[in-house]
Amino acid sequence: MIGELIAWLGDPAHWSGPGGIPAQTLLHLYYCVLSVLVAALIAVPLGVYIGHTGRGSVLVVGFSNAMRALPTLGVVTLLVLGFGLGVTPALAGLVILAIPAILSGAYAGVRNAPADAVDAARGMGMRPIQVLWQVELPTALPLVLGGIRSAMLQVVATAAVAAYVGLGGLGRILLDGLKISDYAQMASAAIVIAALAVLLDLTLAGVTRLVVPRGLVLAARRGGNDR
Repeated sequence: MIGELIAWLGDPAHWSGPGGIPAQTLLHLYYCVLSVLVAALIAVPLGVYIGHTGRGSVLVVGFSNAMRALPTLGVVTLLVLGFGLGVTPALAGLVILAIPAILSGAYAGVRNAPADAVDAARGMGMRPIQVLWQVELPTALPLVLGGIRSAMLQVVATAAVAAYVGLGGLGRILLDGLKISDYAQMASAAIVIAALAVLLDLTLAGVTRLVVPRGLVLAARRGGNDR
């Protein structure tokens, strides 16, 4: 099996053309980035609003858990029945998958902002919107980005369902291998998907280190040492 896997990956024919690994990887990446971006545009403002105002906080946990329980393939299938084959059903299913992690991260990040910092800001006469932008959001960044990072990993692993509605991506290679019982092809696609997930996770981890203020990192470390 390992020999067949190496042979399949080493075949130049599998690395060229529109059906090759590079082209399908880029398409897979496009689906993932676009769906997580749309999910973030929906979930981050909603999570920040709920975390800042406290309204609807009880619903966040139930809503997130309910959405996590939805089978992505089932959602995509229902959307295909409603809208037909195309990009929309697959991306909508991936967006639905990505929303819970991002929503929870944004809500928890704002809600868990240091109470003494928030009280000090209010004592200085800051308006609620100023407290949000200058205190709560900066301290929430680690959890917000953590939610996006978690969502991206889930979407990368699940984006293969796009192949079931006639789209491309690495799922196409996996599904084609399944049709002809080519286990080396299926294993190769799974390996590339895993490698892409690791690469994206490392990239987002690097972005987090660049964006999150160093003071927050040091404070988190001190908090961990105090425990």
